[in-house]
Amino acid sequence: MTTTLAPPQQTAGPKLVLATAFLGVFLINLDSMAMNVALPGIGREFGGSTAALQWIVDAYLVMFAALLLSAGALSDRVGASRAFGAGAAVFTFASVACGLAPGLGGLIGARLLQGGAAAIMLPSSLALVRQAFPDAVARARAIALWTVGGALSLAAGPLVGGVLTGTLGWRAIFFVNLPVGVVTLLVLARAPRSPRVTRPLDPLGQVTAIVTLVALTFGVIDGVQPVALGVAAVAALVFVLVESRAAAPMVPLGLFRSRTVTLSVVIGFVVNAAFYGLVFVLSLYFHDRLGLSAMTAGLVFAPMTAVIAVANLVSARVAARFGPRLPIAVGQLVCAATMVALLRVDEGTPLPVVAALLVGVGFGLGSAIPSLTAVLMGHIAADRAGMAAGVLNSFRQTGGALAVAVFGAVGLRAGLAVAVVMLVAASAAALLLPRRFTAD
Repeated sequence: MTTTLAPPQQTAGPKLVLATAFLGVFLINLDSMAMNVALPGIGREFGGSTAALQWIVDAYLVMFAALLLSAGALSDRVGASRAFGAGAAVFTFASVACGLAPGLGGLIGARLLQGGAAAIMLPSSLALVRQAFPDAVARARAIALWTVGGALSLAAGPLVGGVLTGTLGWRAIFFVNLPVGVVTLLVLARAPRSPRVTRPLDPLGQVTAIVTLVALTFGVIDGVQPVALGVAAVAALVFVLVESRAAAPMVPLGLFRSRTVTLSVVIGFVVNAAFYGLVFVLSLYFHDRLGLSAMTAGLVFAPMTAVIAVANLVSARVAARFGPRLPIAVGQLVCAATMVALLRVDEGTPLPVVAALLVGVGFGLGSAIPSLTAVLMGHIAADRAGMAAGVLNSFRQTGGALAVAVFGAVGLRAGLAVAVVMLVAASAAALLLPRRFTAD
């Protein structure tokens, strides 16, 4: 492995690098919650079924998850700052295309492009932070601030989505990404350039990964289709064979010999599955069963998403003092306990009670992710940070995509029950993670 450019002077501007990454993750997540509260309006305009609405969400998540695997290696190859800038430009363009979509097909296609751009942005933004903060403790705090960017955009999403959908229509939720994207690119222009690392790409592995995730998601959304699930199984087997024999695999299977890596990606899968599955089915429940407007639904979700930012910061402080296990394990248990309480929610439950329960979900999951990410980043060498970030976040987004498919198929209560079991098991697994952050 050879470096073709001299490393940038990271000490000259780590705060600027962090600000750039912060804006990027804010851009990626801004319309996530806005999209969910806008789904009923999209369905009314285009006449889409529940399965079509699932694909509006999953087109983004599936492409995001699949391309994240090679996006990390691409980030390392061209330099994190260059990859990040290209991804931000394409994401902004795709957002405008979503807002101008003439029908469901056009919207789903633009969402695929959005997901691909986001896949490039996410690992490269995290790699920027990893390179700017070599000290393990400082890096953990910086990563917590990086996650706050996503948390703040999630918090803004319900209110922005509800207000825009209720006043200007659902298309407006995509146009708000335009000014954020422009600001991100302007800030990035002042950030230090990242080094390029010679690392070949793996096109066959990438293709089989996409086929696996698309077939698996289709097989679940379309009512457990044996043919689609069979294609997914064969593609997954081919993917493993390709990665085990490739000279430069995009997912080195040797990574998973590390207990820390394996546990991190599994826990990340569970956390995202619980969150995205819950948000999707609750959005439909609020509209179909309770008859709530997009604005009211956004207000119910807002406390949950707002508290994620607070939980991110608390998690960093707790982890710095007691180690990363505590916020990861306890956060998932808090979320599981809250979802048990949500099983009792019905049409007669006051909306403030539902909103209060969702705060527990936001605080629990918001506590787990920063420490989980910092554990993995501390376990991986700096020149493989993009690859590691891609693997972790690919598993996370895959969890979200499959949860939308499964929760949408089985309904609110069955989905919650599955999430509770997974969260409890993942909380126990967190006790096997390192007691302290790894010092480089």
